Amino acid sequence: MQKKFILKKNGLRGKYSQVQENHFTINYELELNESQYQAVVATDGTFLVIAGAGTGKTRTLVFRVARLIEMGVDPKSILLLTFTRKAAKEMMNRASQILDDRAEKVNGGTFHSFANLTLRKYGSVVGLNQNFLILDQGDSEDTINLIRSQMKLGDEKKRFPTKATLLKIYSLSTNTERTILDILEEDYPHFLEFSDKIEEIRKQYEIFKKKHQSLDYDDLLIYLNKFLISESPIVEHFLQNIEYIMVDEYQDTNKIQAEIIKNLAKFKQNIMVVGDDSQSIYRFRGADFRNIMEFPELFENTEIIKLEENYRSTQGILDVANKVITNSYRSYSKNLFTRKTSDELPILVSARNEKQQSQFIVENILDLREQGIPLNEIAILFRASTNSFDLELELTKYGIPFVKYGGMKLIESAHIKDILAFIRIAENPKDLVSWFRVLTLHEGVGQKKAQQMIEVIGNLEINFEADIIKFDDKNFNKFENLLQLFYQLKNKKKTPAEMVEIVYTYYEPIFREKYNDFNKRKKDIEIFANIAANYRSVESFLAEMALDPPKDSVVDVEAENNDNEYVVLSTIHSAKGLEWNSVFVIHAVEGLFPSSQSLNNPEAIDEERRLMYVAVTRAKKNLFVIYPMQLFDRFAGFTFSKPSRFITELTEDIVENWVVEEE
Repeated sequence: MQKKFILKKNGLRGKYSQVQENHFTINYELELNESQYQAVVATDGTFLVIAGAGTGKTRTLVFRVARLIEMGVDPKSILLLTFTRKAAKEMMNRASQILDDRAEKVNGGTFHSFANLTLRKYGSVVGLNQNFLILDQGDSEDTINLIRSQMKLGDEKKRFPTKATLLKIYSLSTNTERTILDILEEDYPHFLEFSDKIEEIRKQYEIFKKKHQSLDYDDLLIYLNKFLISESPIVEHFLQNIEYIMVDEYQDTNKIQAEIIKNLAKFKQNIMVVGDDSQSIYRFRGADFRNIMEFPELFENTEIIKLEENYRSTQGILDVANKVITNSYRSYSKNLFTRKTSDELPILVSARNEKQQSQFIVENILDLREQGIPLNEIAILFRASTNSFDLELELTKYGIPFVKYGGMKLIESAHIKDILAFIRIAENPKDLVSWFRVLTLHEGVGQKKAQQMIEVIGNLEINFEADIIKFDDKNFNKFENLLQLFYQLKNKKKTPAEMVEIVYTYYEPIFREKYNDFNKRKKDIEIFANIAANYRSVESFLAEMALDPPKDSVVDVEAENNDNEYVVLSTIHSAKGLEWNSVFVIHAVEGLFPSSQSLNNPEAIDEERRLMYVAVTRAKKNLFVIYPMQLFDRFAGFTFSKPSRFITELTEDIVENWVVEEE
């Protein structure tokens, strides 16, 4: 054990531990509560911080970053991994505000962005060209669809999985390390008869990516892990330069990410992961609840620190959350508490049916508004997006503006993907997926003709910088202007903004013909051009667009309104990390919440329980949990429902019981 301890500390413990408390510019003990302070001063070693909802997890990480820097640790040797770039950026900004701009030099980012940067520098160790292409979700789906079409599987008389479903199956297989057959048997039994063909498409997909030096999101993690476990001296040098590792939202990691963390820390083992087992709700994406539960087994001598003081909710709301999660079959014991006082208890509401549920919510929203609570401090949360349809009609009827979370990202809108496809071809003439998209934009080019043209392209060495390419193929006779465009994009080095402008000049006639609402969509292109102006390198621009795409397309967003306030409607999954003054949790009945698909699976039921915990802890002051006693089914008519098991456990000392009466 002693030898391992010395290797882990690498002789640094003495150097950093010599800093006296009175030499810090920040009074950490004064700024933090006792548990937060314990986590911040825990530097050398392995630590698991169990941070309950609203307990200041981000604040703790920010102050720990600042303290490490004040101790003399080189900011570039600190690695902070998060699940969104926004979270990493926020932490670095806050650390800079409480300390100084040294905090901006910390290596912070998502797992995927870290993988991208690492593989751009050292990918040759695992056989990658540094100019590899990143396929975003849409690109991956289009690639699979191209292979699917070439295999003529769309001609099946029986329903064959869509490109989106196929990608989901392959990604789930990669992230959970389950076979495709296992996934089909458990989640898609109606596609079992196509298992051989689904396997063959995946095989061809892997061949395609390797041939064209393309990586999808899962590949970034796979290749990063391959790099970390390789025995190259480059890897050892790379890892020796990482002194401290921090991981946010560890409960959301999948198997590969847990392996990456283990391999990143194999030399120095100064690692802190932060998360809340009670908020592990992304199993459908491949997140593995066992990662946070088994972390102490992954690293010997792990110290567990619990953050339990909540700064968001009243004690009444926390009592409900504590009760809901108490019956979880496997969790870290914790008891959320607060210093906030309130005499009001959360309210459990019984409505006769969905219509009455919606009417109750509308009446109470109007009442809360009269009490001075802004509409945008009110949220209605539900297990599935279809649960809100009746409510949406009622809100519209009473003129209450609302927004429903889960809108289309800017980068996912077709017109932006069109423009990106031109730029990607200019950068990589072998990007056959983008070629397919661009060619089929043109009149007279269907999928069959596009595939014929792609076969020609795939067999040529193309250099747009050298000269205007001439294809010895009759199908290309009408495409001189397109080839001229690529030459124009590449014959002199262009910035991303210049490339967007050049492409749009060519694309505009196609754009106007293809989309009836082109005037509305044009706003997206203007936003996109402004985003492009922030980048000097086309390579970094394309990588960022794939890894961290901008949001908020004007297409398929809710109808515009001129109100500054709007009620939020959201699935619970989309609401994680957010908070509102007043929250309504609807359809708390067996079969809807928990979902009927989880009823025979204890692990799935436990995740549904964690979903309820997440839902109730979004509320700061007012919490209403509602269940309709009757549900309408178009085949069975009105049927009696059973209250969710998660609310029948709530006793009268922690909730008020209301019954909605007819006027």
